[in-house]
Amino acid sequence: MEQRYSRESKCYKTARVFPPDVNNHNTLFGGKLMAYIDDIASIAATKHCRRSVVTASTDSVDFLHPIRPSDSVCLESFVTWTGRTSVEVFVKVIKEDLLSGERRVAATSFLTFVALDENRKPVPVPIVVPETEEELKLYETAPHRAEMRKIRRDESKKFAGFLTVKHPWD
Repeated sequence: MEQRYSRESKCYKTARVFPPDVNNHNTLFGGKLMAYIDDIASIAATKHCRRSVVTASTDSVDFLHPIRPSDSVCLESFVTWTGRTSVEVFVKVIKEDLLSGERRVAATSFLTFVALDENRKPVPVPIVVPETEEELKLYETAPHRAEMRKIRRDESKKFAGFLTVKHPWD
């Protein structure tokens, strides 16, 4: 089976926080950060698979510290684990106060992507090989996250069966 190192999928994005990017608390809009996260995670997944990918789920986004207009935001993403046709991508968000240089992990996120062939059908993905201490920890803890994803997905499917698709005016 083909394999790739986690480092081969690593991606980085750094951006400033401008006034239109903040909410009424003068911190970065969560939705803006989530768009950055999905974007960079999809690049990491595509680099690992070297195929088109689709977001199967945003498994978690944990906002740990607010990001302010005096900060830059740096995102790092890489593939941490692989299933048969899916990859788990980790995104670490670091805020840096541009005046003091203080850096903190502001958010973390896990997303799952599925690799697709030319007919938009799922295809097998290369196995990921972790190397660093951080990559190894994320790899070792991935089976538990995968099991939680499966449970959550099954629950979501059941719940969706109870939801109406009628127009509100019907």
